[in-house]
Amino acid sequence: MDKIKISSAQFENRSGDKEYNLSIIDRLSSKAAGEGSSVIAFHECSLTGYTFARNLSKEEMLEVAEFVPSGPSVTALTKIAARNNIAILAGLFEKDKDDRLYKTYVCVDSTGLIAKYRKLHPFINPHLTPGNEYCVFDLLGWKCGILICYDNNIVENVRATALMGADIIFMPHVTMCTPSTRPGAGFVDPALWKNREADPTSLRLEFDGMKGRDWLMKWLPSRAYDNGIYAVFSNPIGMDDDQLKNGCSMIIDPFGDIIAECRTLGDDFTTAVITPEKLVQSGGRRYISARRPDLYRDILGQPHTPEQKVIWLSANDSINTDKK
Repeated sequence: MDKIKISSAQFENRSGDKEYNLSIIDRLSSKAAGEGSSVIAFHECSLTGYTFARNLSKEEMLEVAEFVPSGPSVTALTKIAARNNIAILAGLFEKDKDDRLYKTYVCVDSTGLIAKYRKLHPFINPHLTPGNEYCVFDLLGWKCGILICYDNNIVENVRATALMGADIIFMPHVTMCTPSTRPGAGFVDPALWKNREADPTSLRLEFDGMKGRDWLMKWLPSRAYDNGIYAVFSNPIGMDDDQLKNGCSMIIDPFGDIIAECRTLGDDFTTAVITPEKLVQSGGRRYISARRPDLYRDILGQPHTPEQKVIWLSANDSINTDKK
């Protein structure tokens, strides 16, 4: 494997406005390619917006959703990838011929669709169907995987994807700055976003505290460290419907170290050089080799009914469960 440059983006999407969202994806992809990146990753439902879908009926969801890969958004992404000579990863709502709905993330290059992944643990709308398989694919000589948002909180999903050979796992999210039973969680006041130019400090304190980045640091680096993989985390910034998100898109190496992170308060991306040497040097790869599955195969595989939550909180909801 040769080293490659990967960018992870953040931007303020518009709910249901695919044309606008594609224009931002195009602009950031072009800039990243001009700076030498071969790949750029965007957040969960970056093509469609996310939080607004909590209020949609199945009929409305079907209007927003598209067939993949034949729908217009994947076609447009492919054209953007070809024009800028860069592979692009982005998310949308997908429908199939039987009107099943999925939370989907795609990878495209100039030739079209490379990979498609359906979220295993979908939230936001009760009409979404969980995906039922992992995704590992070849990209520029690297083995890559995809896990969307809450899928990464289930540690077995990350380990399974790594065991299937993934060296890089793309982790698109729409997360942080929402209430939960964990201490310090909560919404961030949208007024701080509107006033960010005059008072960036107050907004940054909220974004970086336990409502946002500090919570992320409790678990995200460990996914990369424990499994000896590169984690490419993407997250929106700004208003997603009526909820404020804090961005901080980042790339974490197999040692669990953040090697690139967005720290601006706006549409942006961050870039890191991914090198193969860290994969074999990392502790996570040694831990995988040292496993004793004979001891816990039956424990991990014992019968279990998964809890598939479909909740999403708005500002007036009471808190009785921890989504994240």
